[in-house]
Amino acid sequence: MSPATGTTTEPSLAERPGTVVDALPRPPASVAPLARPVVHAAAARARRAGRRLLRLLLKGVTKSAAIVALILLWETAPRLGLVDRTFLPPFSEVADAWWQLAADGQLADNTWASLTRSFSGFGLAVAVAVPLGLLIGWYRPVADLLGPLLEVFRNTAALALLPVFVLLLGIGETSKISIVLYACTWPILLNTISAVRNVDPTLIRLARSMDLSAPRLFQKVILPSSVPVMFTGIRLAGAVSILVLVAAEMIGAKAGLGYLINASQYNFAIPQMYAGIITISVIGVAFNQLLVAMERRLSSWRVPATA
Repeated sequence: MSPATGTTTEPSLAERPGTVVDALPRPPASVAPLARPVVHAAAARARRAGRRLLRLLLKGVTKSAAIVALILLWETAPRLGLVDRTFLPPFSEVADAWWQLAADGQLADNTWASLTRSFSGFGLAVAVAVPLGLLIGWYRPVADLLGPLLEVFRNTAALALLPVFVLLLGIGETSKISIVLYACTWPILLNTISAVRNVDPTLIRLARSMDLSAPRLFQKVILPSSVPVMFTGIRLAGAVSILVLVAAEMIGAKAGLGYLINASQYNFAIPQMYAGIITISVIGVAFNQLLVAMERRLSSWRVPATA
């Protein structure tokens, strides 16, 4: 009975026990509240992934715009008669020549010969210059002893000494690896010395206040602090190793990218000459990116500077 009207009200179908409604399965009360956060989290991840992909695409377009513009200019300028296509053929002809050299194996053989010489000299330079730079930068007596000798040779260009290397070591592999070793030593050595001498004195005082031994001081303070500047010299040496080697391979070599460029010039095979030059450029860029990745890995402890 309803207290307001004094009439009797019938219970609804849902309120009657034993009805069909009671027999219907009911979803657990916890399903709906848990489903919403999962859906929202998946949507948020999708949005973040989309924004990340968009940033990568924009970054790739920005970095490749100048290269694409150069290729287009290279392709159109000879065809429009702006330059003599005999001496600067269109990029498509150079790309075709590059593909032909790659197909018959000449490009691979010459590239392998150059990389073997370049990496051999570069690796020896790193193995020699880094420890020597650490000693000169940290121990003043060693710097006083070797300083005048270093000043004499650091101001002598490697290519100026190329005839001397050829006369003393011949025109074989030894002279080419040696000239690369000589040219790569100076950027690594000078940057390593500068890196050690410019380590924050506060860090050194703190390490000594903790009674660290000399080897531990080098391991924990000197080496980590020197990595960024040291790798600047290593990256410079990586570029020098390829450039100097190409010049060295133009004298008395029977294989290598420098030999390929020189022989193509003499035979007036201009597209093949540009194909060799492009190959050298690509190798230089790839080698530099490899060194940048190594530097980031070894100096991951640094906190990036914020604007």
